[in-house]
Amino acid sequence: MIRLFVAIDLPETIKNELSSICFGLPGAKWVPLDQLHLTLRFIGEVDGGLFREIRSDLETVEAEGFPMCLKGLGYFPPRKEPRVLWVGMEKSEQLLQLRKKVDRQLVQLGIPAEKRNFSPHITIARLRETPLVRLTNFLSGNALFTLPEFPVDSFYLYSSVLTPKGAIHQQEAAYALAES
Repeated sequence: MIRLFVAIDLPETIKNELSSICFGLPGAKWVPLDQLHLTLRFIGEVDGGLFREIRSDLETVEAEGFPMCLKGLGYFPPRKEPRVLWVGMEKSEQLLQLRKKVDRQLVQLGIPAEKRNFSPHITIARLRETPLVRLTNFLSGNALFTLPEFPVDSFYLYSSVLTPKGAIHQQEAAYALAES
């Protein structure tokens, strides 16, 4: 069985700029820079045959490239003990359309549609027993956080192996978006 997800990668310059805020929060396990991504669709575990079908069928997704801008910070779950610290982004209709096209292709392969609403974000830390006052101070200290716009010109299929030290992601396929 292979654990899969579809994602958008971030340019190295954006990852490096993100690293400038990844410190000073007790109980935060920061995501390594090479693992930062925006998950378009978590697929889960599939067998080898379905993996090959997914890898092939995602090539038929047609969408144009688009600009993306990371902006704002928050945490999940809201109104409960914080477990995930994330960076958000400016609203992007093109991102939502790409997500829908990827989802539609996966549903055609028999993969159930995602039940939760798509909430685009980039996980930057997993939180464990982080004092709420410290998290609140971190969020207010970074309330104006924004990064320069960057082009999204492809998306990727990743496999993920869970280990005691966290997930290890490996790129399985790349899919170019049309020039806009």
